Amino acid sequence: MFAVIKTGGKQYRVAANDVITVATLAGEPGSAVTFDQVLMVTNDNGTQVGAPLLSGVSVTGEVVEHTRGEKVIAFKKRRRQNSRRKRGHRQDYTVVRITNIQG
Repeated sequence: MFAVIKTGGKQYRVAANDVITVATLAGEPGSAVTFDQVLMVTNDNGTQVGAPLLSGVSVTGEVVEHTRGEKVIAFKKRRRQNSRRKRGHRQDYTVVRITNIQG
């Protein structure tokens, strides 16, 4: 059984006990989080596809940790003008373990 959920502007295919990395969510490690925007569910009875969302279906998970991604360097240089700019960025992420798919 798996589901396709939408969070943070992206879609994820999840099943029970999957660990996914999503955009930052509120909550301390160990707390429960519920994803209500479910686009599709597949189980023993078949496949349900929403238009665009399914009602009465939700996916629950547990926050494992808050982490940060790799550093991305934005370097701009204008030749022969002694002009350059270097900026770094690290995106914040939340690691979530999917516990249950209801519905």
